[in-house]
Amino acid sequence: MPTEDDDRPRRKISHDIGQDLSLLSVEELTERVTLLNTEIARLEEAATKKRASRNAADSFFKK
Repeated sequence: MPTEDDDRPRRKISHDIGQDLSLLSVEELTERVTLLNTEIARLEEAATKKRASRNAADSFFKK
């Protein structure tokens, strides 16, 4: 029989850089590693796109 906790929506995972990790479970730490790896990939993709745009503009204006 499900408990009341099973009906609650799951809390959104977030991480603050530098926060105390001592109270987190192994599962919570693993979730945060996954979250941060996904965010790193997203940031790298954005940087690559911006770099390509900048290179195209530099090439167009013969900088």
